Amino acid sequence: MKPFTMGTMRCRSLFRLSVLAVLFGLILSSLAADAQQTAPKRGRKYKSPPPTARIEVTVLRDVNGKPIENASVIFHPLVGDKDAGNMELKTNEDGKSIIDVLTIGDTVRMQIIAKGFQTYGDDYKIDKAQMAIEIRMKRPGEQYSTYKDHPQTLVGGKTPETGPATAPATADKPAAPPPPQPSQPQAK
Repeated sequence: MKPFTMGTMRCRSLFRLSVLAVLFGLILSSLAADAQQTAPKRGRKYKSPPPTARIEVTVLRDVNGKPIENASVIFHPLVGDKDAGNMELKTNEDGKSIIDVLTIGDTVRMQIIAKGFQTYGDDYKIDKAQMAIEIRMKRPGEQYSTYKDHPQTLVGGKTPETGPATAPATADKPAAPPPPQPSQPQAK
């Protein structure tokens, strides 16, 4: 048997210490790798915005097709049947106004106001990523009355062929009496 010496004892304790150091290093490296794989769960979760459409509105004169500059194009996004605010744009020198913040799938009520022209308004369903809308503005006409007969007008004030209806000027006036007949000399 070999005598027990201090060198052997040191060797054994050094071996045990190195094994413990290796185990401790493996445990730390596995914890660090696990921490890098899982993202911290702080704050709100990011939600990307919904896709939007690019809508180009062109406002023209009905008579000659020339653009109307500085016309107000007002968009009213509808949530259900309620107005959710409005966004107003002005047309440029080409009569164009472009908006690209309206969500695809929504309905928007568009209103156009130009000085010297009838106000226009209609609802549009935004169903494409690119939309081009051309509006022809008319000069003011006779005021529409519910007390007068409008035989060519359908519900909503539109006819199927021409869009907004315009009644002829003679339809609202009463018929003129027949012209007087020249008198015949009577025989005596």
